[in-house]
Amino acid sequence: MRIRIQRTGGFAGVQRSAEVDTAGLADAAEWHGLADTVLREGGGDGRAVPDGFSYEITIDDRTIHCCDPDLTDTQRTLITRVLKEGA
Repeated sequence: MRIRIQRTGGFAGVQRSAEVDTAGLADAAEWHGLADTVLREGGGDGRAVPDGFSYEITIDDRTIHCCDPDLTDTQRTLITRVLKEGA
C-alpha cells in the first residue's frame, strides 16, 4: 500500500509532501488499519481556516481532502506519521 500526503497552506504557504510504501514494513498492519479508517471517515468539507493547513491524502488510487482544524484523530495520526517517516 502506498500512502501519500500533500500538505499546503499555513502561514508561509509552503507545500510539503511525503510518501510511505508499506510493503515489507514490520508494522504494515498498523499502517493499513489507519489508512482503512481514514478512507472510511472520508474527507471534510474542504473549508480551511486562514493560515491553516489543507491536506490531500492518497491511499493507493483513492484520494480524500481535509483541513485543519477539522481533522479526525485518525487523519491527524496518519498525516503525522507519513510526514515524519515518509520520503
